[in-house]
Amino acid sequence: MPSTDYYVHNIDPFLIHFYGDFGIRYYGLAYALGFAIAIWLWRRLFKHGKSQLDPDQQMVAMFALFIGVVIGGRLGHVLLYAWNDFIHDPLLFFRFLEGGMASHGGFAGVFLAAIWISRHYNLKFLRLTDVLAFLTPPGLMLGRIANFINGELWGTITHVPWAVIFPRSAPPGTPIDQIAPRHPSQLYEAALEGLLLMVYTQWRMWKTDVYKSPGRLSGEFLIGYAIVRVIGEQFRAPDAPPILGIQRGIFYSVFIVLLGAGMLVYSIRKKPVAAAPRKTKKSSSK
Repeated sequence: MPSTDYYVHNIDPFLIHFYGDFGIRYYGLAYALGFAIAIWLWRRLFKHGKSQLDPDQQMVAMFALFIGVVIGGRLGHVLLYAWNDFIHDPLLFFRFLEGGMASHGGFAGVFLAAIWISRHYNLKFLRLTDVLAFLTPPGLMLGRIANFINGELWGTITHVPWAVIFPRSAPPGTPIDQIAPRHPSQLYEAALEGLLLMVYTQWRMWKTDVYKSPGRLSGEFLIGYAIVRVIGEQFRAPDAPPILGIQRGIFYSVFIVLLGAGMLVYSIRKKPVAAAPRKTKKSSSK
């Protein structure tokens, strides 16, 4: 099939373009919508007695999580995927408009934010991480869709009927009919990391008593994420040199599995506990 018969990616990354690199980007909107959905879901948990934090406390916690995601995701990118560029140009960290966020770094940032939140509100850490595991998949899905809109993190070369020609995957000026079609791996990851895990965590939270075993949902989510990330990496073109011959997304996922397994084992060994009481306004000052 000639490459001109494939869909050519030409989506404008800006919803509204002001000038230069400034405007309202779909990528930023994906983050905003992901957090908005998380706030809505968290309030539903509180309404059904499955969250200790009231809506006002949730907003403070969500701000801490936002900082964790942005700083952790950016640091993850420059340290895990662009180290050589970073050591020669440390200001690379601040050039957010050039793109570059790493989900593994985002997880680390969320983990640190969760430590602060649990201490600030005197919460059990694993109860909180279970809530965060429940809130995360919609944001992952929207982020991967935004990757596709941006025409970045494309897949390996293929000739399946749904392959996409990403102009940025070839040197500037390359004729479209000479650019190899590729897997739209961003959409595969949106379905696996986002939609699939969202369906699973929603089912576990609403239809089972998983919330009575702190750490269980966290462990299941992390292990599930690592598994689907490894699957997605089979269709994704490497965007950095491998580590020990292993694609970086797969290599870093090993640590996600270990962390998830640790949480899962701890949860299984502990006896189920009753639903946690809601925190009052007084407790927020701790």
